Formats: sequence, structure tokens, C-alpha cells
Amino acid sequence: MGKKFGVAAACLFAGVGVGVAQAADLPTAKPAPPPPPTLASCASVTDFFTTYCPLTYYGVTIYGTIDVGLAYQSYGTPFNRVLHTGLEYLITKNSSRAQFSIAPNGLSQSSIGIKASEPLAYGFSFVFNWSMGFDPYTLQIANGPRALEQNNGLPAQLQNSNVDSSRAGQWYNGVLYTGLSSTTFGTLTFGRQNSLTLDGVNAYDPMAGSYAFSVIGFSGTTAGVGDTEDVRYSTAMKYRVDVPTSFGQLRAAALWQFGGYDFNNASSSAYEFQVGGDFLPSEYGKLSLDAIYSRVFDAVAASSLNAAQEVKFPGTLAATISDNTSWMFLAKYKYGPIQVFAGYENIYFAPPSNIVGSFTNISGIAIDGANVTNTAYTANQKVLQVFWTGAKYAITDSLDLTGAYYHYSQSDYNPKPCSNTSSSKCSGSLDAVSAMIDWRFAPKFDTYAGLMFSEVSDGLANGYLHHASVDPMAGLRFTF
Repeated sequence: MGKKFGVAAACLFAGVGVGVAQAADLPTAKPAPPPPPTLASCASVTDFFTTYCPLTYYGVTIYGTIDVGLAYQSYGTPFNRVLHTGLEYLITKNSSRAQFSIAPNGLSQSSIGIKASEPLAYGFSFVFNWSMGFDPYTLQIANGPRALEQNNGLPAQLQNSNVDSSRAGQWYNGVLYTGLSSTTFGTLTFGRQNSLTLDGVNAYDPMAGSYAFSVIGFSGTTAGVGDTEDVRYSTAMKYRVDVPTSFGQLRAAALWQFGGYDFNNASSSAYEFQVGGDFLPSEYGKLSLDAIYSRVFDAVAASSLNAAQEVKFPGTLAATISDNTSWMFLAKYKYGPIQVFAGYENIYFAPPSNIVGSFTNISGIAIDGANVTNTAYTANQKVLQVFWTGAKYAITDSLDLTGAYYHYSQSDYNPKPCSNTSSSKCSGSLDAVSAMIDWRFAPKFDTYAGLMFSEVSDGLANGYLHHASVDPMAGLRFTF
């Protein structure tokens, strides 16, 4: 962690020196509507809990979210105190038992952060943002790879919750960037930032990237261009600009990740481009469209060790390396109290550009070269198609009802063609439906309840103890 601290600090001070940044960063899931920007800072503890007042002083704002809940799972895994999601809200390979459990971060990742925007000359502003995700029950820093390591060598039925994540125990596991923002020329940022695909999922997912009610929120496959550790990049430059026109508000964005594994990235390099806009006169509602192209080189997908590997390489992890390419197309339409959402992503997995040996994971856990797979997609390349749609209805100004449907379709990339559960390389699918009601009963508080049903088949069900699960939950969220 000492090395990562130094890397992050170097990125931060370098960003200040060159003056690069963006105005804001999307959270893991959208919180309750933000307070008006003209509100005065909180003057008392009572104001903090009962009004929209921000914790803003001298241009610096402290912000955060605490999201707690309870869940029932028809097939789930025990709570893990370091995992960013706490539970596996989606049917997974080790889903083994019916259970009631504490359930953190159902709608949003619990986090704490600091952001600033300081006006400079000629319409420019200096901006800064830092955030860190944690478990609200245990106060442990969110760390997906550590949860994988805790389950090394265990059979699936004995494991607790564990999935890979870009939140890997770093004190900056959310974002850490600085830069310049201009209403005319756009915003340029430098440091640890969301991928453009994560921004797209948060903006166009009907469940706003929820862990408990969204497949593409719980799993970083979609937002990470195939691998969840690439949902965020620790050394990246990101540019966004909005251009008003007579037929709508156009926008464009670009991201470049550099620095490789030694700089707390889960790829050697990556780049993304985005174009989109908001259209239609106000009397006809609002139509938003975006397209994102992404290329990630030597992307890392970490996994637990099997029993034999754990005996030989204790305390390490395994990894699969690939070059990933994706196209993401996004749409949503809002008219009155109704919003309709849709998205599609085509992800192409190919052999890596470089043969990767031993290296250190973004969590600081070693990965021995003997447990690194560089040839997973050599015989046949893998294609994963992701589709989702849904709608949100504002019953009142403070009460929303949301429903969504998610679908994964994996191509057959097995050397011997197959469409059954005999291999994870066989063609297969995942389907999930979810529904949720959210009531904002006070300025910074909301309560929610809902469920998600998920099911896997054929190649995507290989090695699963059970193939379907129903996971209802209810929670309470405080956003400041």
C-alpha cells in the first residue's frame, strides 16, 4: 500500500501542476436529487440531518453516502466484511443456501469524499475530487480482490461472498483527480477516474448501477469493458465537453489510461471515446443518446486459487489476461413522470498484446506467473453481448417505482463447439428482472424495497451449484 500511496500522491500533485480535471464524477449509483447549489452550508447538527444543506466551507465540500439494509436470498452466500457489495446479490457460482442477512450498499456504495471547485481567471475553475468506498456495517475499506484471496482453496459450497472489483482496498478506491473546468471549453481531469463506460451505465441504467437490483451494477463486466477491475483507471486523462446547438445539447468525451500495472491499473493501457447528446423540444420530452467505443490492453480478471494452487502459492491470486474491445449504445427518454431506458454493449475478448508473467494486483496481492492465463481466447475469441431496458415512474415528487430487465448472451468459444454446461466456454445466457420502490421521506434520507430474480443457463451456468435465485431486500440510505 505504501507504493500505491506514493503513486496516487504523485498523480494528484502532477495533476495540480499541469492543471487538468473534470467537474464531477458519477457515483456507483445515483443518490437522491442533489440540493440546490445556492443553499448555505450547514450551520448546526440539526441542519445537517433535517435540511439539504451541504458541508461546504471555503469552497471545499465533504460528501458521502451510508446505505444499509436487510435481504433474503433463496440461494446466496454469507456476508463478507471487506467485499464492496457485502453480499452476492446476483446468482453466482458459489450461491449455496437460503439465508437472511444484513445487506449493505443495495442502492449505492457507502462512501466518504471531498470535492472542491475554485473559480480562476477567464471562466476556468480548478476542481478536485476524492472518494473512498467502505462497508457501513464493518467500516472496512471496500476490497474485492481481498475477498477473493480469503476464499482461496475453498470448495464453492463453503465460500462466503467474493467477486473481483476495482475497489481493492485503496484509500482512493473511488476517485482521486484534479484539473480545470470551463463552461466553454469543457473539463479535463487527471488521476483516478471512472471509465466512460461506468459513467454510461450510471446514467442509462434504470436502476442507476444498484448492486441489489441491477446486473450491470453488481457485475462490473459491462462498465469495465469485460473485466470489472477496469471500471476505474488510476492514472488517466479524461476530457468532456458540451456543445449547445439549435437541435439539442451535444457532448463528446475521451479517456486515455497509461502507466500499466505498476501504477495501480488493471491494464497496460486503454482508451475510450464517446459522442452523444440530448434532443427534442421540451414539450415533447427529452431524448438522450450516447455511443462509447473502448479498447483495453492486457486487461486483468482476478480469481481465487483452487486447492492445489493454494498449497503451492498461498496468499496469492490467479488471473486471466486479455485485450478487450467494446461498443456501447445508450438511450433514454423522459416525458413527464415517465423515463424509459435501454442499452446494448458488444464486448470482444482477444489474446493479450503482451504475455504477462508475475505481477502485483491492484489490491497489493501478488499474482504468480504460474497462475496467469494468457491463452484463454487464443483458439477462439469470446463475444459477450449485454442488453438492458427498463422504466421509472415518479408516482409523486418523492416516490419512484422502477422496473428493469437484463440479458447476457455469450458466444461459444470452446475448441469443440457446445451449448451446454460442460464448459464455461460454451455458449450461454444470463437473464434477470428486478423491481424497486424508492421513497425520499426527508431531505437526505430515502428508504427502498425491491427484488431481483436472476438465472443462468448453458456455458454461463458451468460449475454453478444452483442456476437461479430470488433476492428481495429493503434498505435505508443517508446521502449528504
